[in-house]
Amino acid sequence: MSGVNATVGSLLGFLHEGPQSGWDLMETARVRIGGFWSLTRSQVYRELAAMADSGLIETDSTGARDRRVYRLTDEGREVFRAWIAETPGEENIRYPLLLTLAFARHLPPERLAEFLATHRAIHQARWEAYRLQDEQSRAAGAGRLDLVTLDFGLRYERAVLDWFDGVGDLNVNS
Repeated sequence: MSGVNATVGSLLGFLHEGPQSGWDLMETARVRIGGFWSLTRSQVYRELAAMADSGLIETDSTGARDRRVYRLTDEGREVFRAWIAETPGEENIRYPLLLTLAFARHLPPERLAEFLATHRAIHQARWEAYRLQDEQSRAAGAGRLDLVTLDFGLRYERAVLDWFDGVGDLNVNS
């Protein structure tokens, strides 16, 4: 067992692609895993400091705007290998709209309709962004394994949009 959390594991994974600053790592995380995993700026910088202290990464140099650039050490590669080989934990759906819908009878119908419309629009925009990212990745020669998480995102957003279409206009009194 690696003993590292998912934040550390993902940062080590991103650093396999080459040295990056904390800001670069945040941007990489937003683009690559932001649709299904969240990292906060404070988490990233806290973990980078701890990773450097434990020898998993080194500060390579100072980049643009005095940004520290981190690179993976051999120990960091070993810890990543151990982490990535572990069986992933079970997913836990935390969907604030579903929590609200569990108590929807306490909402005025127009407010409920507003929530549903807002959230449907968010998922439509995500689906369109994933579709564009998929097209660009395929055009750039990405392989099937490179696209597997993107494929999940596309299918997930399509399923959520289908669910919204099936829900239609909920009547709070139903």
